Amino acid sequence: MPWRGKARTLVAVSSEPVEVFRGPELAEGDPTPGMQRQVAFSSQALWAGLVHTEPGASSGWHHHGEHETSLYVVRGAMRLEFGPGGGDAVEAGPGDFLRVPPHTVHRESNPTGERSTAVIGRAGSGPPTINVDGPDPA
Repeated sequence: MPWRGKARTLVAVSSEPVEVFRGPELAEGDPTPGMQRQVAFSSQALWAGLVHTEPGASSGWHHHGEHETSLYVVRGAMRLEFGPGGGDAVEAGPGDFLRVPPHTVHRESNPTGERSTAVIGRAGSGPPTINVDGPDPA
């Protein structure tokens, strides 16, 4: 049935242009021992970049404050330890996504023999990474 009404939908138009952030131009990201982060961009509500972890390496314990984090594993593997005493863990490989809720204390490791790389997207505000001394108490 064809549309016959006269109502119109108003669409908000952004004055901001679409931007491209080239891989070789990524900036060094917020540091956590045991991993290398690279920032593509950071806005008031969104952070995007990459994380690299060398074979057999583990990061320090940290959380992402108010940010909800999504990771997409591109290469290698990623193991995330979290929970009371760091006793819970998940593993992901190429093509897998991980979701880390806000304030979840965790550490990442690479259990493989090749450097791992994951794409990170964080939605939220405040500092993107807060390093801590250890996991949540058991």
